[in-house]
Amino acid sequence: MHPVSAADAEAPADRASCYHCGLDVPSGTALFVEIDGVRRAMCCAGCQAVAQAIVANQLTEYYRHRDSLPDRPREAVPDALRELGLFDDPAVQKDFVRPVGEHEREASLILEGITCAACVWLNEKHVAHQDGVTGVQINYATRRARVRWDARRIKLSDILGAIAAIGYRAYPYDAARSEQIAQRERRTALWRLFVAGFGMMQVMMYAVPAYLAEDGTMSPDIARLLRWASLILTVPVVLYSAAPFFRNAWRDLRLKSVGMDVPVALGVGVAFGASVWATVASGGEVYFDSVTMFVFLLLCGRYLEMMARQKAVRSVEDLGRVLPAFALRLADAAAEPERVPVGTLAVNDLVLVPPGEVFPADGVIADGNTSADESLLTGESQPVPKQVGDEVTGGSVNRSSPVQVHVWRVGDETRLAAIQRLMERASTEKPRVVETADRVAAHFVAALLFIAALTAGAWYLVDPARALWVSVSVLVVSCPCALSLATPVALTVATGTMSREGLLVTRGHAIETLARATHFVFDKTGTLTRGLLRLGDVVLLGSRDDRQALHIAAALERGSEHAVGAGFRNAAPQDEQAVTATGIRSVTGLGVEGRIDGSLHRAGRIEFVAEIAGDLPRERVAGIGLETGSWVGLGGEGGWVALFRFDDAIRPQAADLVRMLRQAGCDVSILSGDTPGAVRRVADELGVEDAHGALSPQEKHRFVASLQQAGEVVAAVGDGVNDAPILAQAQVSVAMGGGTDLARTQGDLILLSGNLLHLAAGVSTARKALGVIRQNLAWAFAYNIVAIPAAMLGWVTPWMAGIGMSASSLLVVLNALRLQRPRPARLPVRHAPGGAA
Repeated sequence: MHPVSAADAEAPADRASCYHCGLDVPSGTALFVEIDGVRRAMCCAGCQAVAQAIVANQLTEYYRHRDSLPDRPREAVPDALRELGLFDDPAVQKDFVRPVGEHEREASLILEGITCAACVWLNEKHVAHQDGVTGVQINYATRRARVRWDARRIKLSDILGAIAAIGYRAYPYDAARSEQIAQRERRTALWRLFVAGFGMMQVMMYAVPAYLAEDGTMSPDIARLLRWASLILTVPVVLYSAAPFFRNAWRDLRLKSVGMDVPVALGVGVAFGASVWATVASGGEVYFDSVTMFVFLLLCGRYLEMMARQKAVRSVEDLGRVLPAFALRLADAAAEPERVPVGTLAVNDLVLVPPGEVFPADGVIADGNTSADESLLTGESQPVPKQVGDEVTGGSVNRSSPVQVHVWRVGDETRLAAIQRLMERASTEKPRVVETADRVAAHFVAALLFIAALTAGAWYLVDPARALWVSVSVLVVSCPCALSLATPVALTVATGTMSREGLLVTRGHAIETLARATHFVFDKTGTLTRGLLRLGDVVLLGSRDDRQALHIAAALERGSEHAVGAGFRNAAPQDEQAVTATGIRSVTGLGVEGRIDGSLHRAGRIEFVAEIAGDLPRERVAGIGLETGSWVGLGGEGGWVALFRFDDAIRPQAADLVRMLRQAGCDVSILSGDTPGAVRRVADELGVEDAHGALSPQEKHRFVASLQQAGEVVAAVGDGVNDAPILAQAQVSVAMGGGTDLARTQGDLILLSGNLLHLAAGVSTARKALGVIRQNLAWAFAYNIVAIPAAMLGWVTPWMAGIGMSASSLLVVLNALRLQRPRPARLPVRHAPGGAA
């Protein structure tokens, strides 16, 4: 790539507009950039610099795939780049940058200047090429970008500067700025819709007399006047309201590709051009009413689609606006509260939360009793009682009494922030069914253009006067938009519905796969049961008493995320000096080990402890129900210390969930690391025949893999570290919202509320969504199969074609909106196991 000046090169033939931004090249300007071997004119030094950066980074494919022209770059780029250095200040980065490793950082940015999918591609490729950038994802719907980088190799200001160098602007993410972009998009769409609607009504008013008048009853002067009035009113509809169709179609043709706007633009353009010719020549038919009606109805459909997309985006943004701007911080429990910005709160701060106010961060209640409304986060409508020691989630509402809360997570570490990140991740991924529909729609458009040309040629031989209008009807009556909208609108609405029901979708494929699931595999502890283990019997096997044994077990389980660890810590007496354990090591699926006073001890499964403590003295444990209860062993190099039995209540909705899944045609299995007897007891109570206990994570993984090899579509539901392998192996996975961070990162969906009936509702919504997608696709294909041949035979006029196309698009959108209606109490039966949409 080399800049070329007028002094050393001939001017290209086309210098009317800037190749980069499309604006006119000022007279006397001679700025060029060689792109793909061709000298391209630039309107200013800014566009030239941006184009040079694009070519230098081998990203010229951007120009072949962009959907629309970018904004003109600001010329004062050096000054702007100098200001970007401010974003390297840790104090400035506090609100939008979070650490994800020892040296890795992640920033949430918003991009301005994004106008099409090619802009997203260009920015992702360009930023990813920067040395030190480890990941970048841009969401076209929200214009949000998540960028990760190694702080030792590159600075944030360098990344922002690289984005500025190709003509875009990146800022720290701000919900208000995102809403401004959405408002501008809605305002522009409404103006285009208003102009088209106003023009349509006026043109129809002038067209009605021509349709109703009998031959010879309208004078030629009046007919000519009505035609000219219709022409004048149609011009702004075509030049303004329909402008995006023409701009996108021209882009596609220039790039030697076809998109959904090509037949629309051809139909509108040909019909309008022929009507203008008929008006000027005072002969032939005019279809200004069909043109305006078609543009108006099509814009209505696209406006509804845009609103549905933005509504899904706002569900994420609304979560960001849940937290209050200020909090009441206390220097100590007796001090007067100080009103401070929420962003200044730190871990271990003490805050006062009055009734009716929002908890400003995650924390633990230090004083007072109340109830919290967590419906926005979990979908659970009933307030949750809270007392001293209970956790509260930032974003939930204090309903009853004033409480003091110890802050223990702030900013990006809060549960609310994690939910936002997972929702955004889901929105950036494109499900397989959407990609398939997009490919079909693209081939459909190409075939349609061929059919329209063939129809025009055939009719020209039969009836030249009708050839033009029949071909226009063929172009207009087809509906590739319905094919393209059929899937994403349904998935968008279903995602919002499931989120309101407490089931958070975190992966793009989750809804489609959950709907096709044939076999549900459940963990027991913390999934089908509450996971709140309470100590029952203690059987002492050594010289230590029960208090000493509990202190040893609690010391070994210090920091464990498993429910057993929490059970030991809660049961350990608080009136004695705690035991200290060193060298603690967790063995996934078996237990923990560490040294107590220099001696190795283990707590966990009996066979795990027996490896160092020796065989269990069976004569001393006979008759305690070792085979049927949930027993945990404790022992060391000096022998056995004790056995502990833990009790765990089954979740009240578990039996209903299992029954509903079985009635819906799904198989259910329980896989657990607990004793086979304890697992069998839970399985019998829930009515599950296929239950397996004493399984290691590897054995659970092999079990799921064997089901998949047999052709099952497996949905795995779990909550802990032991479940992460099967959550990753299953085609779709559901993590309990109260589970460990590792399980939640593996989950394609997260059950935030812990209410298993919300999972049943989610399966119902997913199956309905897949049904709606099938209905939409079937309608789109059936409509086109009937409408296109009818138009080819001359049975459909252009105005009828406009109504048909727009009605087809509106129908698929309205059909998808049915997913917002209240769910039934039962799951729809799967008619074709494993069937795809």
